[in-house]
Amino acid sequence: MRVLVVGAGSIGGYFGGRLLAAGRNVTFLVRSQRAAQLAQTGLIIRSPHGDLDLLTPPTITVETLSTVSEPFDLILLSVKAYSLDAAMDSFAPAVAPHTRILPLLNGMRHLDQLDARFSADQVLGGLAMISTMLDAQGRILHLGEVDNLVFGTRDSAHSEQIEAISTTLLGAGFAARRSDTIVQEMWEKWVFIAACAGITCLMRAAIGDLIAADAGDLAVTLLSECAAIAAEEGVASSTAALERSRAILTTPGSPLTASMLRDIENGSPIEADHIIGDLLHRSAKNKTMLRTVYAHLKSYEARRTHEMGQIGSRSPMPDAMLGQKEGQHETR
Repeated sequence: MRVLVVGAGSIGGYFGGRLLAAGRNVTFLVRSQRAAQLAQTGLIIRSPHGDLDLLTPPTITVETLSTVSEPFDLILLSVKAYSLDAAMDSFAPAVAPHTRILPLLNGMRHLDQLDARFSADQVLGGLAMISTMLDAQGRILHLGEVDNLVFGTRDSAHSEQIEAISTTLLGAGFAARRSDTIVQEMWEKWVFIAACAGITCLMRAAIGDLIAADAGDLAVTLLSECAAIAAEEGVASSTAALERSRAILTTPGSPLTASMLRDIENGSPIEADHIIGDLLHRSAKNKTMLRTVYAHLKSYEARRTHEMGQIGSRSPMPDAMLGQKEGQHETR
């Protein structure tokens, strides 16, 4: 199975690197600068699960992708939501009728965008749970123990293609799992991510700091609002998922923050509309906490746009599309 990993940033590079080390047929779609770096240093992963130093990993650039004679079977897509349109433009020449696209974005709106551009039959459901970053040398640093990748067809249908994809992803050096309820799991993760990102960004603090301030009830209230919207959409979170999320968001001393907060602290673009705005706009009922969070994030974006206009704006698309900037964390 021919696999195209869109980008060799910290998440795509991690999973793609593990697949490559396991003997899978992997090519990385990268920017020219990242291609040159990988040619010189190789793809380097530092992880509690074992380090990898992959010399000369196969790469291709947007400019040369159209020259590939054979389409890819699987496209592994891990980009920021605000870069999705540009990413789709970049890998579109690699998509054939049999190609399947596995997105690892948070939220659900990206599925509509991918379905409209390609075909709903071609777009799988997927999610990743991992925290990574690129260091100043372009090495991928895996932070923590978790490296989960969950995937499945959105209609739970079984086919030769999903069986082949399972064979490719399972046993490749990370915790991969096929799910027959992937849409449910994506919604449950979205509820948690929206609550975690929302409260840590709003308070500009880690979960432990929030608990120390005797304000853990705010995180619980926000989680309840997010879960209520999912229920309104007909995808109620399971009791186990809610209890797990509530426990994480109320753990004393927890250093947990969302990657969105780290993006704000770095002055980077954020996924406010995809993770928070889309969820809020799905509800006809008033969600006071979530609306406050969204206003806070949009105010940050307005200020950032104003400041970038003063110093001369430049698009974040290429960095985010095919590998994030050095030092930037990614959490999925």
